[in-house]
Amino acid sequence: MIDAAERRGPAIEPRQIMQDGDAVVQITWADEKVCSYRAPDLRRACPCAQCVNEWTGERVLKPEAVSENVTLKDINLVGRYALNFRYSDGHETGIYSFRYLRQLCDEEKH
Repeated sequence: MIDAAERRGPAIEPRQIMQDGDAVVQITWADEKVCSYRAPDLRRACPCAQCVNEWTGERVLKPEAVSENVTLKDINLVGRYALNFRYSDGHETGIYSFRYLRQLCDEEKH
C-alpha cells in the first residue's frame, strides 16, 4: 500500500509552472528539479482516450502524426493534481497528472 507521502511528495508537487514562448512549459518541482517540456513532445505523450486505447493501454496516436511545429495555445490547472493543454492542432482532451509529467521528465533524462 502507498502512503500519502509517496502519493504526493516533493517529486510530484510543482512549485512553479511557466510557459516559455508558445512551445515550452517549464515546471519547477518542490524537490528543486526543473523540467522543460516541448509542446510536440507533450502532444505525442497525450494520455487521453483518443491517443491511448483505454482497454489495452496501447498508444493509438502515431508520433509522426504530430508536427514539430505544434504549439501551446492554453494551459489550465485541473484540480490540484494535473494540467490540461490546448494545442495549435485543436487537441485539448488530455489530462496530464503531475505524477505523469514528472515521470515524462525523469524518463527523458535516461
